[in-house]
Amino acid sequence: MPLSEKPAVALPALDAPVRSKPSNYPEPFASRMGGREKRPLGDLFGLCNFGVNLTRLSAGAVSALRHAHSAQDEFLYILQGHPVLVSDAGRTPLAPGMCAGFRAGSGDAHQLINETDGDVLYLEVGDRSTGDQVFYPDDDLEAQRHDGSWRFVHKDGRPY
Repeated sequence: MPLSEKPAVALPALDAPVRSKPSNYPEPFASRMGGREKRPLGDLFGLCNFGVNLTRLSAGAVSALRHAHSAQDEFLYILQGHPVLVSDAGRTPLAPGMCAGFRAGSGDAHQLINETDGDVLYLEVGDRSTGDQVFYPDDDLEAQRHDGSWRFVHKDGRPY
């Protein structure tokens, strides 16, 4: 949000606009994010130090590629539905009211999968650390955060 725009004071979260670009991933990974809908709530209030997304996963959708951040803490809170958390610890069924967190630099690669017929709705919170790198152990992909945007490369360093 440009600094000249006055941020919202309060609003119903489900009234927030859906992110216009469904995924930042390059292909062939972006198309794997079908059925995921993010509403960037933090941006509406002009938040700079951390981001908050209200995310909906339709049946069969995933939250992200399984990943781990070098410099960003992440926190998830389940509002609706029953996703499965896939992390280095294995598969953990989640339910409304449950939460999970991933400390920066822990290396614990994680993602949510909606294996049910209903929607999953959850909040995701992460800081916006400069110099963050993201590792994707199951895919030929790495991401580096520079000047507020992501740069994606193959594991051997070649750009996408």
